[in-house]
Amino acid sequence: MNGKTEYADLTHILNPKCVAIIGASEKQGKVGQAIMQNYIDAGFAGGLYPVNISATGKIMGHQAYKSILDIGRPIDLAVISIPAPAVPKALEECGKAKVKGVVIVTAGFAEVGNVELQEQLVRIAKKYKLPVIGPNCLGVMDPRSRSDTLFLPTFKIDKPNVGGISFVSQSGSVGSSTLDLISGEGLGLARFISYGNAAVVDEVDILNFLAHDPDTKVIVFYLEGVKRGKEFIEVAKKTTKIKPIVILKGGVTESGAGAAHSHTASLAGSAQAYEAVFEQFGFTIARSLEELLYFAKVFDTQPLPKGNRVAIITNGGGHGVIATDAVYQNGLVLPELSKPTQAALRKVMPPIVNIRLPLDIGGDADGKRYSDAFELLSNDQNIDMVMAIVLFQTPGADEGVAETVAKYMAMKNKALVAVSTGGSYTKSHVAVMESQGVPVYDSPNDAAAALAALYKYAKYKMSGK
Repeated sequence: MNGKTEYADLTHILNPKCVAIIGASEKQGKVGQAIMQNYIDAGFAGGLYPVNISATGKIMGHQAYKSILDIGRPIDLAVISIPAPAVPKALEECGKAKVKGVVIVTAGFAEVGNVELQEQLVRIAKKYKLPVIGPNCLGVMDPRSRSDTLFLPTFKIDKPNVGGISFVSQSGSVGSSTLDLISGEGLGLARFISYGNAAVVDEVDILNFLAHDPDTKVIVFYLEGVKRGKEFIEVAKKTTKIKPIVILKGGVTESGAGAAHSHTASLAGSAQAYEAVFEQFGFTIARSLEELLYFAKVFDTQPLPKGNRVAIITNGGGHGVIATDAVYQNGLVLPELSKPTQAALRKVMPPIVNIRLPLDIGGDADGKRYSDAFELLSNDQNIDMVMAIVLFQTPGADEGVAETVAKYMAMKNKALVAVSTGGSYTKSHVAVMESQGVPVYDSPNDAAAALAALYKYAKYKMSGK
């Protein structure tokens, strides 16, 4: 936390047993009401304590208190959602109550020019050695502990299942929309952290925590700027040797950098300098939210390849051609099949199939033909990764093919991505594959980019730099 690692433990913020919501309300449309409702809807099993200076009796069925000091029992996490001028006093009371962590969702600080008000928060946090996320943020969500400080109504956002991806966003709006995308892709979430102005806990602290978090397999980051560049580089260098980091940098243009500063009081800095650092230390750089998710899901589900040789299986010749171009455009290659593989394929494939890559197994290919291709290619030492193109519009492609792809995925023999382009019928079968952990993409270009990212990170990790 701003250079003091003893403050970087976010355990009590992400996995609290007792939560106080300062600014809790029963009035629809109030931030405090939405946060209370989220905890109730999520089935949070710990203590939930609404705090409101005007409180009498209960709020949403829970005994209410005028101050956090009145609760009289240990509190792991306090969520502050009151007007900005009142926040310093509430934070001071959190310190006196020995609260273990605080999330301030309230806006109206350095991002709008109220620098001194934000500095008050920093001084109070330092005084009590109190980890604080925010202000001006959505806060955190942890599916395992069912802690959810997001003030977005539950019915307006899809909540992902438990998984291995931790998503960190300096922006609340990017964070909330990406949560919807993560859920839509069928991915599982370990942690979600929106940290806003980063007045106390910043990206260095968060990255350091997630690097050592056993529940986090992949770190996905939307970043607008870094306040402690040297420390960030040191933590990043260590983290990418442990687990992959997929990053999308906001504010890469002059106008975008200005927007970033007014949004989260962030110093966006030189886009070229950031990118050079990211490249040097093994980050996977995304250029869009779509790429952020495309890369995240391949890292979350697939083993790292030993090389850049890709086998393409397709039931559509044109898609095979497009996929071949995409493979080479992304720095990957199609190898020559080994002689034993060629001979074995010749025995099980129809005469119309050319035994070479891309392997076009025909427009009438069914689950059996895909299964034969998978079995033989997965055991070929000339192949490191597999791209399976499945066009469900063809006569033989049905649930049997989807199940075959999913079955191969369970073997975890070599990295696999699938490509399926189409409408409602296709999407129903894509859902089957993705439910079994198969990363499915709409186009060969996206699939090749994902495999290239996987290979590039594997190469970096093995380099020992």
